[in-house]
Formats: sequence, C-alpha cells, structure tokens
Amino acid sequence: MPAFSLEPEQQAWCAELRTLAAQRLRPVAEKGEPGRVDRALLAELGRLGLLERLFTSGALDLCLMRESLAHGCTEAETALALQGLGAHPVHAHGTPAQRARWLPAVADGSAVAAFALSERAAGSDAAALTLRADPDPDPDPGAGGGAGRGWRLTGEKCWISNAPEADFYTVFARTAPGAGSRGITAFLVPADRPGLTGSALDMLSPHPIGALAFDGVPVTADDVLGEADRGFRVAMGTLNLFRPSVGAFALGMAQAALEATLAHTARRDAFGGKLSDLQTVAHQVAEMALRTEAARLMVYAAATAYDDGAPGVPRRAAMAKLLATETAQYVVDTAVQLHGARALRRGHLLEHLYREVRAPRIYEGASEVQRGIIAKELYAETPPPAGEAP
Repeated sequence: MPAFSLEPEQQAWCAELRTLAAQRLRPVAEKGEPGRVDRALLAELGRLGLLERLFTSGALDLCLMRESLAHGCTEAETALALQGLGAHPVHAHGTPAQRARWLPAVADGSAVAAFALSERAAGSDAAALTLRADPDPDPDPGAGGGAGRGWRLTGEKCWISNAPEADFYTVFARTAPGAGSRGITAFLVPADRPGLTGSALDMLSPHPIGALAFDGVPVTADDVLGEADRGFRVAMGTLNLFRPSVGAFALGMAQAALEATLAHTARRDAFGGKLSDLQTVAHQVAEMALRTEAARLMVYAAATAYDDGAPGVPRRAAMAKLLATETAQYVVDTAVQLHGARALRRGHLLEHLYREVRAPRIYEGASEVQRGIIAKELYAETPPPAGEAP
C-alpha cells in the first residue's frame, strides 16, 4: 500500500474514531481529574474495543488511532497510548503466563500499564540508567511467581507516565554494571511488590506523571521480559514502534488547531473584511496546512516501513517523531497567535492544545535525541570513500 494514500476502509475508520472521540470519549474525559489516571475513560476505551487493538494492529493502524482520537479527545488518545507503551513489551517479549495475567486486563481497561525507563539523570541518555538489579542469592519464590534466579531492584525512576497509579510497570534496570546498554534487563513489576513506592509530580501536561522508588524490590527470572542483559533491545524496539505514533498524536492536535483557525479567520471581522482576506493571514494558514500534511506523509511512511520490515526503521521513526512534533508546536502556536487573547482563556480548545503539544517534543526521546539518531543512522549507512579504510 502506498504510504501516501489510505484505503477507503481506513478513511472510514478514521472518521468513525473521530466521531467516537467527540461523542463517546470526550464526555467521559471531561469528568476526569487532571493528573490522575482516568479509569472510567480506560473502561470506555475497553468497551469500544480500542485497547484490544493495541495488540492486533500494526504501526500504521496505531498511528491512525492516535491521530484520530487526538483530533477530538487528547485525554482518550493519551490514555490509550500509555496502555500500549507500558504493555507492548509484555505483548512482544512476555512469557505465556505474563501475557495471560496482564494483557486481557489491559485490553478491557481494568489494569493500568506504565513504561518505566527514564531517570532523573538518565532521560535522554537512556543507556546511562542507574536503577540497580543486584543479584539476590536467596530469592523469594513468591515475589515473582516462581523460583530460580533473582534480583533486588534499588534506585529511582522519574517522569513515568501513569505513575504512581499503574497496576504494573515495565521496568528497565542495570543487571551488568559497566556494560552500558548491553547490561540492562527489562522486568515486569506489579505495583504491589514490597519496597516499591511512588509519588505524583505536578506537571504542565494534564496526564498523570510520577516518580518511583525501589527499595530492594524483589524480582525473579519469572519477571524478566525477553532475555536478561538484553533489555535495551526491548526498550528500543518499543520506542521504534511508538515514536511514529507520537508524531501521529501531534498531527491530530495540529489538524484540530488548523481547522479551528480556518473557521475563526473565515468569520472574524477585521480591517473592513475578514481575517482570511489578509494575505499575511492566508499565507500563515497555508503554511500551517503545508507543514501538517508533510509531517503526516512522513509519519505514515515511517509506520508503513515498520509494518513492512523495511530497512532504516530507527531513522524513519526518529524523523517522523521529530518532524511531526515540531510541526504541531508550530501549528498550535500560530493558531493561538491568529486567534488572539481568546485562545489563552481557560477552557478554549487552543489553550488546551497549547499545554498538550509541548510534552511530545521531549518524551520518548527529545527532539535533540532524534536528530542524533538520524545522524548516527545516516553515517552508518554511508560507505567510506573509495580507497579509505572503513
């Protein structure tokens, strides 16, 4: 399927999702409390079958879901995305027992998942994480559901979405000191493990974000996701899937801002005519549309490359997230400027989008990190000049 053309069924599905976001999900989200997990909203997403699709859809479908939901209800989009981010490592790398225990509950919205990678001193440089997984010579068989190799997790995580209210965490800890990215293991850690505590952080973004403290939290081989000391692959594989869809989330917000601006400038009287009659305004709106569509094409292309197993997925994913999130920031900011003071009033669509649009340029790899990934991949793909040693 060409990356630049959606099939009629996909277009119809996107339209259905936008309607669901506006008519079914928005009323539920409006009753939620900012900064808290909205379990009623998750339950509604489960009833609609959208959470289950996290485990049956490819990258492009994930992008279409996130973009369409974000257009009408950013809270629903974010709730869905965080479930996917936290649970994807279990879906992709979990044991049959881990998947059976948690994935059905994630799909119906009764269990809240979280992805615990970032630390205070290891945000952009994820390989520098310091949460320790110290060998436990006498692991408690009850801690992880079985006997065998064990560890104790000691340290902290920070900037974790859905913390401290999640029911389980995909946690990345250092099992081999001094080994860089090769010494990290991914663990599935239920929230009720002894020694695990958390606190909420008061952030600009309206979705829940918190910090976690691990005081000798017991885990065993039954809690490992994938292979011991190979957890960085689990993290990066998850991010390669979700980074284009972060761009799709941004696109949904950009499209909503663009449509609001078209409507406002077409009806707003100014200087003896409508705002849209002013060339400077019309050109700004055209630029907003141009950048949004260009970013959309890159997001769809990156997602299609992931689904097809094409080469260069990390580079494409980084490009898609970078362009789309930076574009959305520009589009929403320009929309605010063209609306004037009314756009900054609490409760206005653009006031809401203005707060929401900032965080995606930071999480799942800041824009600067994406540029680093792109450059690294480009140089790795470039052969040395003839006559020079590689």
